[in-house]
Amino acid sequence: MELKVYCDRLSQPSRAVLIFCKANGIEFEEVTIDLGKGQNRSAEYSEVNPMKQVPAIVHGDFKLFESHAILIYLASAFPGVADHWYPADVRQRAKVHAVLDWHHSNLRRGSVGFIFNNTISLAFGIPADSEAAAKGEKLLSACLARIESFWLQDGPFLLGNSKPTLADLALVCEIMQLEAGDLNDRDRIVSPYKRVLKWMEDVKSASAPHFEEVHAIMGPVREHLKQLKIQATHKSDSTEN
Repeated sequence: MELKVYCDRLSQPSRAVLIFCKANGIEFEEVTIDLGKGQNRSAEYSEVNPMKQVPAIVHGDFKLFESHAILIYLASAFPGVADHWYPADVRQRAKVHAVLDWHHSNLRRGSVGFIFNNTISLAFGIPADSEAAAKGEKLLSACLARIESFWLQDGPFLLGNSKPTLADLALVCEIMQLEAGDLNDRDRIVSPYKRVLKWMEDVKSASAPHFEEVHAIMGPVREHLKQLKIQATHKSDSTEN
């Protein structure tokens, strides 16, 4: 059965799924769904994912959306995936699920709240919202502090593990979304957390060279969004004058 991964590399969860497949030698076809062009809202894509979000997969006659569910399925359905990604031990698996649940309720809300309202919204023709961005940054910083003091307290990877799990990959890809914006903002927000910085580098190394290859899009995206931000500023200034 051929695996198809429907994704946009600008999407944090999409990147996590792509890196996981590449790092574990899972053969797949990457089908790009350009969010900026609204391709996720097409009738054709809604047949794949009625929620009209990315990523989604089709594996034979099986369709699945939601990145955490996809990662768990891939780790379970494909032979040869190293046990450390999604341990066979039921208690260790439960701990991975706990981090993944925390991710979408906390870290993702902060990350998206900040970077979307600060920068990425411009790509969708939506003005930046400094108040919403500030709220997102506050939550994001609190989440990084929690990762630093709790999730990373016992080892180099989350939960005290010596090797990364699905949760490590998902969370690091989330934080990497800051690469799409002003790098000064990224450094200001992340640099106080030394354990987090080391953990991010360790996850990159554990999934090399695929992590860097999939994230190569961030540089061009950052430059594009920078220009949009400059144009928006000039337009605002001219309107005020």
